[in-house]
Amino acid sequence: MGRPSRIDRRQILNAALGICDDLGLQAVTMPLVAERLGVTAMALYRHIADKNALLDGLIEVLLSEIAAPDPAARWDARLAQLLQQVRGVARRHSHGFVLLLERPVVTGPAQAVREHLYAALRDAGVTDTDVPSVERFISTLALGFAAGEVSGRFQGRPADLEREYQQLLTFVLAGIESFRTESTAP
Repeated sequence: MGRPSRIDRRQILNAALGICDDLGLQAVTMPLVAERLGVTAMALYRHIADKNALLDGLIEVLLSEIAAPDPAARWDARLAQLLQQVRGVARRHSHGFVLLLERPVVTGPAQAVREHLYAALRDAGVTDTDVPSVERFISTLALGFAAGEVSGRFQGRPADLEREYQQLLTFVLAGIESFRTESTAP
């Protein structure tokens, strides 16, 4: 019988996120995560298969910071809440946030955020067939805005950025309305 594990998957992912926040995404390696946890790199492989699994896990940790919206709230309020939380994740984890633009969401816990978006879109009247593509449009806009905001690409006062974000949200909601009309037209 092997020794009991001193670490678990969540500790590994949290250590990786800490490294990412402190030193940047390129610094996240299995040896550095192991060093931070005080174990050998081989000890990580009991919980994380490889570097790709580590990056997928980082996405999971980032998205786990997004709380499920109140299912009783209107669809547009739920959508606005989710998108605002995406901005918060970008602000807290600007180095790791880029993963959300570069990699697919593959772990079950990470896919929960997508399911919340899907539910809001269905409640908005978007057909099940169209929900995935509408979600991709919205996610691309929201992730792109958040990435631009935290990278410093958008030069402006915080009040200007907030106004522009509200305009983006209005644009997204109008786009959904337009899409609903197109998808339900005879």
